[in-house]
Amino acid sequence: MKYIYLVTHAEAQHHVDGLVGGWYDSELTARGHSQAERIAAVLADRLGSAPVEVWSSDLRRAAQTAEPIARRFSTEVRTDHRLRERTNGEADGRPQAWLNERRIPMPEYGDRLGHHDGPAGAETRLALVERLYPALDEIVRRPIEHQVVVSHGSASSYLITAWLGMPMLSADRGFFPLTAGGITTLRRNDTHFSHQVLTLNETHHLAE
Repeated sequence: MKYIYLVTHAEAQHHVDGLVGGWYDSELTARGHSQAERIAAVLADRLGSAPVEVWSSDLRRAAQTAEPIARRFSTEVRTDHRLRERTNGEADGRPQAWLNERRIPMPEYGDRLGHHDGPAGAETRLALVERLYPALDEIVRRPIEHQVVVSHGSASSYLITAWLGMPMLSADRGFFPLTAGGITTLRRNDTHFSHQVLTLNETHHLAE
């Protein structure tokens, strides 16, 4: 069996400030740090003393979410820049309203993954999946049963489509509404080699 615990990073300062995330390197809020500790506790209760690898986007809000998880399992955080969220180019770190006024809506049909949203330097969704898919493939191939992967909302959604074996060019309509601090559990069943989504966006541990 192979288990991937896909964690969406906890509450970050750009959420509170109404700023565009992307590659804007905001930190967790105090509440976000508390959420990260709760996520770590949930995973520790679930996995006990099992060996675990912890992977994370290299952006601070993801790495800060991963750190208490790694401490619980006496391991290190392995960062990979390919697990970052999609960059919005010049919009990153600006007010969300600034981006909303300038964003070019994605078409219903046509080259949706290759669509450019408008802001200079913004990454297409195709560029995003072209880095996420091989990153997850390399992680999954490692010989360990339990792995935690900490990423971002949209990026994590595409990591699920990658896990399910959905071709990159078919991922333009796949989207899973993941929230900050959510845990999604993925499992490979070695009896018939199916890739399963056992839980999607668990958030019960975030209740205050």
